[in-house]
Amino acid sequence: MKVGINLTYKLLATAASGIEALVGKELKDMGYKVEVENGRARFEGEKEDIAKTNLWLRTADRVKIIVGEFEATTFDDLFEQTKALPWDDFLSIDSAFPVSGKSHKSTLYSVPDVQRIVNKAIADKIKDVYHRSGMLPESGAKVPIEVSILKDKVLLTIDTTGPSLFKRGYRSDKGGAPLKENMAAALVMLTTWRKDRPFVDPVCGSGTIAIEAALIGHNIAPGFNRSFLCEEWDWMPEEMWAKVRQDAEDQADYDAELDILGTDIDHSMIEIAKENAMEAGLSHSVRFKQMQVADFTTDKEFGVIVANPPYGERLGDPEQAAQIYRDMGKAFKPLKTWSKYIITSDLDFETHYGERATKKRKLYNGYLRTDYFQYWGKRK
Repeated sequence: MKVGINLTYKLLATAASGIEALVGKELKDMGYKVEVENGRARFEGEKEDIAKTNLWLRTADRVKIIVGEFEATTFDDLFEQTKALPWDDFLSIDSAFPVSGKSHKSTLYSVPDVQRIVNKAIADKIKDVYHRSGMLPESGAKVPIEVSILKDKVLLTIDTTGPSLFKRGYRSDKGGAPLKENMAAALVMLTTWRKDRPFVDPVCGSGTIAIEAALIGHNIAPGFNRSFLCEEWDWMPEEMWAKVRQDAEDQADYDAELDILGTDIDHSMIEIAKENAMEAGLSHSVRFKQMQVADFTTDKEFGVIVANPPYGERLGDPEQAAQIYRDMGKAFKPLKTWSKYIITSDLDFETHYGERATKKRKLYNGYLRTDYFQYWGKRK
């Protein structure tokens, strides 16, 4: 049986548009050679690297294995080149392999037909390898396959992650219009914050940004409290997963003293945030307090504020949002040594806030185009 032989795999970490460079940086910091492309970063690794990157990547969506890439303009082309790939490196005789697909600016534009052809080609390959005829049982572990065609270039991948990496497993309740955990981590990682400095989210909602900051401050692997789809595959050994998790446990700095505060005007959101922090095992590291933005003051210096305030498209009332921006501008103005980072889709944000940003960065929060307004404080 060929499945699971020790290979070096071509891998992809996918990401929201605008944060793929962060994913690339995370991978480089982990020691991988990386090529960053639109919406993804390419790298290579073995089985253990698949486990490690799923466990550690804070800003990615998922980790995929590239099975093959080629050009195809006819269904015959697609069938033959798909069948020629080494599917028996990944699939057993009983593997369940649902095929999802997308096609953009390509001759083969019918996605249902593309999926059907790919599914048949893989099934035929597996039947040939295992000398079987008739239907495959597909009663074993799930190995999801995606066929993606862009300008006639076909990319065939296997998803190793399962539910997206943003699902850390600590969010018991999210409230309205929540920020995904990997985007929250990206917002923190795009700042100058270090764990020895104060950190504040003044519109914390369910607490995601503050909790992600605490995970970063303690160097806790974001996937530590969840499982991944590829753990069910018989060629990803349990003892390897145990080792990768133990390595992550050894790297965590639980003793780091963090000064992280989340505030929100809504008392019920503060209760949800506290519950989520407790689920993440971080209630000792993050404080939550009911407070409106206009009342925020501090004597501390050289801190970082990260805010995802409500904005028109996201939570309704544009005038209410504009008032929050004005309150922020007044409350934050005296904090000369603090750096402030605010994400919103409101193009008039700087007018309401009362100050031009030092820098802006375009990010996509889901499908919504937003800007990350950065106000850099005085340096130490």
